[in-house]
Amino acid sequence: MKKTECVAMLLAGGQGSRLGVLTKNVAKPAVPYGGKYRIIDFPLSNCINSGIETVGVLTQYQPLELNDYIGSGKTWDLDRQNGGVHVLPPYQKSTGSDWYKGTANAIYQNIPFIEKYNPQYVLILSGDHIYKMDYSKMLKQHKATGAAGTIAVLDVSLEEASRFGIMNANSDGTIYEFEEKPKNPKSTLASMGIYVFDWQKLKRFLCEDEKNKNSSNDFGKDIIPAMLNSGEKMCVYRFDDYWKDVGTIESLWDANLDLLNPNIDLNLSDPNWKIYSKTRSLPPQYISGDARVENALIADGCNIYGNVDFSILFNSVEVEKGAAVMYSLVMPGAKIKSGAMVKYAIIAENAVVEEGATVGESPEETENLDSWGIALVGDGKVVGKNAVVGAKAVVTKNLKEGERV
Repeated sequence: MKKTECVAMLLAGGQGSRLGVLTKNVAKPAVPYGGKYRIIDFPLSNCINSGIETVGVLTQYQPLELNDYIGSGKTWDLDRQNGGVHVLPPYQKSTGSDWYKGTANAIYQNIPFIEKYNPQYVLILSGDHIYKMDYSKMLKQHKATGAAGTIAVLDVSLEEASRFGIMNANSDGTIYEFEEKPKNPKSTLASMGIYVFDWQKLKRFLCEDEKNKNSSNDFGKDIIPAMLNSGEKMCVYRFDDYWKDVGTIESLWDANLDLLNPNIDLNLSDPNWKIYSKTRSLPPQYISGDARVENALIADGCNIYGNVDFSILFNSVEVEKGAAVMYSLVMPGAKIKSGAMVKYAIIAENAVVEEGATVGESPEETENLDSWGIALVGDGKVVGKNAVVGAKAVVTKNLKEGERV
């Protein structure tokens, strides 16, 4: 096997519990985004655009749809004889399967896969972020500094800093301390969960970590502090473009509607940095002469007869005459029937909002803003005629006619 300079390992096994019913049947990286994409399209596309052609995708929770979606990797030009994309479930032992205990343990279990390619560097990625990034620039900096590990960071506000793992760094970019979600942050350099390591050094720390029965086997909590404590040179790589962690209902809704914001530059049709997606061929969208569509993204296969404003409609969605969709995401195959009102909501795949039903409410309509949030209707669920789904409510079962939640 010829030597590969850098192997990417994409952590895609998370349950995504904060996304609730959206991840009941699929892993978080397989959740739809932006009309025709899935979250995992971003790191996979970044890899091939960055010249990284060997990618291991570590799956665990509800992997079937994700495995099926990735397939041979042809969509991302990752179907290669040497390298390419490989789906890596937890290692099967003769006594059964050991679930990945943490991010570091997931990489530890796949040391044989990495060793097969004999890389000098390993790039660790997360499967639940929306961003476009040239990993080759990060790798170039890593080589130039001679660091054992390089951690991508985003400069966040001081108010936000306590939500992240924070890197305290010297003026030359070397890290002297890592703090996990500090109450009183000393710095605003937030870890993006994107790392480049010298493989031989990382392997040693992974093996030592695995022997420690008190370890949580996590990069942020264990591996990075251990490397710093042992005097290894660790550096930050500053990233200053769009990046969003889509781990919650609100952040997923936000990140989608960012595509409609003229002040945010997340150009998904940039020919120089294409985001590839596995989409089936569908007839073009149909928007009737009576429909009113403003500042919306409508995917192929949609039939629109009602009103759509500041919303994203995924493929094969139907909005009947007299229905209205505002400030919402409507995922593939969902139907919004005549007279229904959907606002500040996420309607999951193949759900149905029946005639006269109301899902969600605007912040202005809510008496107590603390109780306001995005309403969510789960996969394939039916909101009955004239039923009412309030702000922040989650529909996990079919609602009867006139029912309120």
